[in-house]
Amino acid sequence: MRRPNLPLSGGCRCGAIRYELTAPPLMLYACHCTNCQRQSGSAMTLNMPVPAAAFRIVQGTPRGWRRPNAAESYSTSWFCGDCSGRIYGSQDDRPEMHFLRAGTLDDTGWLEPAAHFFTRSAQPWERFEDGTPTFETMPEDFAALRATWKAQWEAAESGA
Repeated sequence: MRRPNLPLSGGCRCGAIRYELTAPPLMLYACHCTNCQRQSGSAMTLNMPVPAAAFRIVQGTPRGWRRPNAAESYSTSWFCGDCSGRIYGSQDDRPEMHFLRAGTLDDTGWLEPAAHFFTRSAQPWERFEDGTPTFETMPEDFAALRATWKAQWEAAESGA
């Protein structure tokens, strides 16, 4: 993994919304669920949980779309009101983090998912042969995945 320098920056496609992240991401995963496929218009999304306290909008005001989620709570998708590009999500039951759409980062060349979720919904042509952990649904425990991600981030930071 090539570790980028902090702060990370990004925004929507049209540039109306810009953000900054001042702490390392908590993880990066590819989600292949049918909801993510519909929202992205693609085979998957790259979701990056980030500390909410380290994430801030520096330009523009995103619009929100609130809906119930599978965890019997509510999620809000935040997007640009001009180009409709989805930037991040938040969940009422996890206020300490946001779920950044990793493709909105200015520098995406270093992105490598720590895991693939909902592979049971993956497109039949997708292959998971590189040793990255896969889960047919959502994993029950994120602790091991986060620990692996953190170790990779720290190793990249030290040049190991």
